[in-house]
This record gives sequence, structure tokens and C-alpha cells, in this order.
Amino acid sequence: MNTIKNKYNHSIDLKKLHVRNMERNAFAQAIIGIEYRGYEVEQIGDGRKIVITKPGGKKAFGRPYKEDIMVFVYDPLDNSLWQVSHDQIINDVRAKVCEDKVQGKELLSLFERTYNGEEPDDFIEDIRKLSFMFGENPEALIKAYKWIWGQEDVNYPTKAGRALSWQSFQKIIDEL
Repeated sequence: MNTIKNKYNHSIDLKKLHVRNMERNAFAQAIIGIEYRGYEVEQIGDGRKIVITKPGGKKAFGRPYKEDIMVFVYDPLDNSLWQVSHDQIINDVRAKVCEDKVQGKELLSLFERTYNGEEPDDFIEDIRKLSFMFGENPEALIKAYKWIWGQEDVNYPTKAGRALSWQSFQKIIDEL
């Protein structure tokens, strides 16, 4: 009988890494310097990218979700990784709706198309027509949410997945 726990059968793309053991502070610094690994999944018109890492590190009851992903907006100009959150996006969308209700409604309809399974690149010109004074690039938000919704569908298959976070968007729509 096999008693190994948390053993997963899944392909993995490995990059060889060798770090010699050394004094604890030096070893810790060497580990901190190890490159992050992930997948480039979307291009954004401003040069940034949506990237995911798998596994994403989510845990429930002390056990990792083996198929979880983490979603970032990556800027190759300064090598920054922004771990985008629901609250950040919802607050940004609310601010955009307050700034311009007409464009805000259009933004929400584009989020809804993505929520319903349409590919954002199939209506990219509609996304890029939006012009807000403040906040994040709408293309980055929509493309990030495509992957966030996928993550939710994996992590919460019996709890309606993406429908949980759509409630925040629906509330904004209902308030218009």
C-alpha cells in the first residue's frame, strides 16, 4: 500500500539549478536570488504581459491545491510582478464607472463577455477604444481576470467558480 501523501502526477518544465550549501544568511540570500518561474499567457498592448505560476500556492485544510495558479501582471521594463487582486480590480472598475458612466458600462460589458467565455483578443479593439484618466489599463484588467476566473473554476468547481467574484461586477452593474 502506497502511503505517500501529496504526490501528484503532472508534467513539469524544469530548469536546472545548483546552489551550494553555505552559511545560513548567505544560503537564504542565494535562495532569494532564484528566478521566478511561470508562463507568459497574454500580451498587453503597452508591452506588459499576464503571467501565471503553477502551482499558485493556495492551501485548504493545510493541503495545497495542486492545480492552483497565481496571476500576475509582469512588466519586462523593470521586471516587476504585480500580483493583481480582486479588490484592486473592483476598486479600479468602480473608479472608472464614476469617472465616465458610458465608458464604464462598456468596460463592464467587456468584462461580462470575458466572464461568459469569449476571448479578449477577439474584441481587443473594443477594449483599446476605452480611455480613462485614472487607474489601470482596461486591457490588463480584463486579460488578468480571464485567468483569475479560470483559477476560480479550478479551485471552486462545486461552489460555482467564477460566479463568486462575478457578484462584485454584477453589483456595480445593478447600481448603474
